[in-house]
Amino acid sequence: MTTFGDASDARTGPPVRLDERPLGPVHYKLVALVGMGLFFDLYELFLAGTVTGVLRQQLHLSTYQLSGILASAFAGQFLGALVIGRLSDVFGRRRMFMVNIGLYAGFTLLGAFSPNVWFLMATRVLAGLGIGAEMTVSDTYLSETMPARVRGRMIATAYTLGFLAVPAVGFLARWLVPLQPLGIDGWRWLFVLGGLGAALVFVARRHMPESPHWEAGRTRQRVSLTEILRKPFRGRTTLFSTVMILQVFGYYGFGTLAVLVLQHKGFTVVNSLGYLAITYLGYPLGSLLAIPLMERVERKYLVMGSAALMAVFGLVFGFATAVPLILVSGGLFTLASNVFSDAIHTYLPESFPTSVRGTASGATYSLSKLSTAVQPFLLLPLLDRRGPGAVFTIITVALVIMVVLIGRWGPISGRRPLDAE
Repeated sequence: MTTFGDASDARTGPPVRLDERPLGPVHYKLVALVGMGLFFDLYELFLAGTVTGVLRQQLHLSTYQLSGILASAFAGQFLGALVIGRLSDVFGRRRMFMVNIGLYAGFTLLGAFSPNVWFLMATRVLAGLGIGAEMTVSDTYLSETMPARVRGRMIATAYTLGFLAVPAVGFLARWLVPLQPLGIDGWRWLFVLGGLGAALVFVARRHMPESPHWEAGRTRQRVSLTEILRKPFRGRTTLFSTVMILQVFGYYGFGTLAVLVLQHKGFTVVNSLGYLAITYLGYPLGSLLAIPLMERVERKYLVMGSAALMAVFGLVFGFATAVPLILVSGGLFTLASNVFSDAIHTYLPESFPTSVRGTASGATYSLSKLSTAVQPFLLLPLLDRRGPGAVFTIITVALVIMVVLIGRWGPISGRRPLDAE
């Protein structure tokens, strides 16, 4: 198993000793392994939104059933992030990495063979149990294994690798959805590819080392799940819980509704998928842009600035009717949203100590999944009745409220060693 050096050093003082070590092959290997898992996490997150149009047509879904398809995976992800995030504090980060990717691989592959909409919903919930914790455990693990001086940059690098999945799923859908390879619907092949790819990640992660921060604290008494609801963590838990609920209106609101928004504007399913694939290029580009910004701009202000840009570009996308303006505003929205994503995924775990980091990250992040599960039932009827402009107005309001809350109560994070006062 790969290690970070002398285990006794890690146990006697990982916050200082780990931060003093130079970057080496082990750090880059871990970033690659985490990035591979994030690739299929994000593949899953954007898969449902990408194929909503074809599912509605081929499975003859009502608005209620379509909302259920979109919500089902996020309902599972809510439970997965909450439970597995907590278990990562109890049993270790590495073990939970294996559990979550294994669950996702198995049930996504099973979902490809769904005979009806209800079976598909069930497999999406169960796959969501695994994938829901991937980002939470990834954020916690990388924050505890990377030196403080480059922590943000390395996390952003892992997410850049992961976000290559977003245009990949967009272009794969554009190619496969109109086809029936081997007599099997194209959308089913998208699920097969996700499940098999995740299985390969499961194999590749077998020799990942445990977090030295978690190893150093494993002999301490474990705190309870409710510890984050008491002082001194209560205020910060409340802040990040609210932030996570609000941010999904912008981040996942675009990813899950963009195809339907384009169809509402009068574009065909195939053309909508093509336009969406182009705008999805902004996801890896935004994450790539975040790499140099992470160590140059305080996380708090990077989160606020990128969220404000999301609000602006989202409004333009919602009201635009010309194809060039739709593509430009959509691409700029996705670019800004991934600067935001990399920043918030670094900012959140840095804001809590090691003893509750997995629990706090999992609990607050799980609320974003719950919010996303409810979101289609709120925004899809609004889209049908009022149109894209009204939807993106609601999204903008949510993002503005989030920016105000972070500006007022968000902590300063910087590049301090973890658990430093």
